[in-house]
Amino acid sequence: MTTAAPPTLEVHRDVPEDGPPVVRVVGAMTLDQGDALWERLSAAALLAQPEPALVLDLSGVTAAAGGAAALLVSVVRAAEARGTKVEVRGAAGEVAAVVELHRARAAACPSLRPPPDAESVVEQVGRATLFVVAELKEILGFLGAVVNSVLAALRRPASVPWNDLWRVVERTGADGVPIVALLMFLVGLILGFQSAVQLSRFGADIYVADAVALSITTELGPLMTAIIVAGRSGAAFAAELGTMKVSEEVDAIRTLGLCPYRYLVLPRVLGLTIAMPLLAALADIVAIGGGLFVGVVGLDQTVSGYMTETKLALGLWDVGKGLLKSVVFGVTVSMISCDRGLATGGGAEGVGRSTTAAVVACLFALVLLDAVFTVTFTYLGL
Repeated sequence: MTTAAPPTLEVHRDVPEDGPPVVRVVGAMTLDQGDALWERLSAAALLAQPEPALVLDLSGVTAAAGGAAALLVSVVRAAEARGTKVEVRGAAGEVAAVVELHRARAAACPSLRPPPDAESVVEQVGRATLFVVAELKEILGFLGAVVNSVLAALRRPASVPWNDLWRVVERTGADGVPIVALLMFLVGLILGFQSAVQLSRFGADIYVADAVALSITTELGPLMTAIIVAGRSGAAFAAELGTMKVSEEVDAIRTLGLCPYRYLVLPRVLGLTIAMPLLAALADIVAIGGGLFVGVVGLDQTVSGYMTETKLALGLWDVGKGLLKSVVFGVTVSMISCDRGLATGGGAEGVGRSTTAAVVACLFALVLLDAVFTVTFTYLGL
């Protein structure tokens, strides 16, 4: 198959001599000749050197493909953008129709949507403030609905699906024991090794038990357990309720005359609140076991000596502080997850966004609450 020769270009000036230059295109313009067409038009004073005015003569063009015509129009618009007034003339028949079509399209607005106006700082601050106010309003509405559900449940305990409560305790508590135990054993192991590296310099290896026990029971135990539960059970709550929301199951529950907060949220909040301190207590025991492993294997301590030092270092309130934190963490994780789930909209993508938002919000709230607890206990001397 023979490829058509590129269109030849001629440049000359109209009479009189000081008239605008004329760029004449002769031949058939096809898309496979686009590179040659662009180079020759550019070299023919359309783009190579700006001219005040220029004539594009298409009388010698025998055929024009749509892509080649679009390319020709693009060169013309580029020249006009540089200040050259381009006059297109001489096109006839099908060539004129194709060129005019692309010129009309190019002259139209490139986007059906007008470009957005740049927002001022005041507008941005105002929009962010309105968003925060709307979020606070939604959170307060959710808290109020949950409180009303609790009061209604106290008046009519039979209206709460207690069977779902124990299923939630099993799913969030018993089913989470393996992952919590494994991770907390490793945390205790790491903490024991790091403490031993520093304390062995002063011959104070025995105090590894103190460092591990106090760090785990008061801070790392409840916090790490809550983080694990937030990523595991909190995400599950948000995804479940979000799926029910977008599939209109929540609306169906309301249609049946049931309160979705009492039927869906309350069992999850109570279940996770019950399961969290149990998991935190297990985490404390397992993490102390990790420190015991380091003391026995790495520091040549006896089991009885390590456990005796642990009991001397720990007080009842040290363990109680961690369990108190875990109860608050459980309420926080369950409330945030259920709130994000019931606020879902937009199909499967909305469920994904709600799940992500629930986990991120839970992690932020957990760290913030832990900081508040630590500062409060330190300030009160507890």
